[in-house]
Amino acid sequence: MLALRKTRAAPGLEAQEVPPPAAPGPGEIGIRVAAAGICGSDIHAYEWTPGYEFMAPHMPFTLGHEFAGHVTAVGAGVEGFAPGDAVTAWPTIGCGQCRACREGRNQDCQARRILGLHCDGGFAAHVVAPASHCFRLPDGVDAEMGALCEPLSIADNAVEVAEISPGDAVLVLGPGPIGLGIAWMAQQRGARVLLAGFDDTLRLDCARRMGIGHTADLAGTSLAAAVQACFGEKVDRVIEATGVTASITEGLSVLRSSGVLVITGIHSRSLELPVTTMVRNKHQLRAAHDTSWAAWPRVLALLADPAHRAQLAQMITHRLPLREGPRGFEMARRKDAVKILLRPGDG
Repeated sequence: MLALRKTRAAPGLEAQEVPPPAAPGPGEIGIRVAAAGICGSDIHAYEWTPGYEFMAPHMPFTLGHEFAGHVTAVGAGVEGFAPGDAVTAWPTIGCGQCRACREGRNQDCQARRILGLHCDGGFAAHVVAPASHCFRLPDGVDAEMGALCEPLSIADNAVEVAEISPGDAVLVLGPGPIGLGIAWMAQQRGARVLLAGFDDTLRLDCARRMGIGHTADLAGTSLAAAVQACFGEKVDRVIEATGVTASITEGLSVLRSSGVLVITGIHSRSLELPVTTMVRNKHQLRAAHDTSWAAWPRVLALLADPAHRAQLAQMITHRLPLREGPRGFEMARRKDAVKILLRPGDG
């Protein structure tokens, strides 16, 4: 079968023919992948951004951690799944032994493996995953929308970390798929939201189609002016999803006293903080990465609503056969798309 693989600790990826995975073992299910999304982490791996060296000892393996499809087989001891079921998966697999795993915090396991970042993932026709990490898709939710579950769960978790409440003034920096999801999720929780980007018309247009009420292009205005025009005051929460380090200090400049800033972007440069100013303003700096068990049922419940599903579907701007994956990666790097889905079953 065709697979998109990371084979060496350098920029690029390889489209290779590889054998299908072995039959699922105890506690596992086999999945025929219908759709898999290109994520920002995949782009970092493709570009070989600093901070992704952890992948090197595990190569070669198949990329892709945002995927959904249909069960083909179940291993011994698996209950609740049957061939044909439409499923998605949380790709973060804990060791099962450490304190974090015992407390249900797979995302904090220091020995965790992530499908598509440590071992074979979803950029192939078939993948094997632990049944304990898989979720049946609600009626009406197809595999394309199922492939959005993982990034939406990350957005949900960021909103949780920010402790957003109804009426909060929330600034989201970066209109990529995660930023779009965060802004949409914050609105669902009753927040007043401004989503800001820089010279990113395609994605800001997508935000408006999704029903995100307020957007700003910082190519034509300052962040302070955009915040003042939208809210008339500094914001309660800032969530950064740009990966541009300067946006963190810019976000702090428009954050009210005792406000919270959550960093979700992956950054290749260090951050120099105005610590005294931050302390005097009682600013809270947090980080959100990956997601949690609790996020998944919330995301699946949102997708079960046809109106919500229609809004979130606006993020999917391109669908490509898996063999055109390298072109999709280049499109994503250039920001010529919002969310690109690769479909192993297409031509």
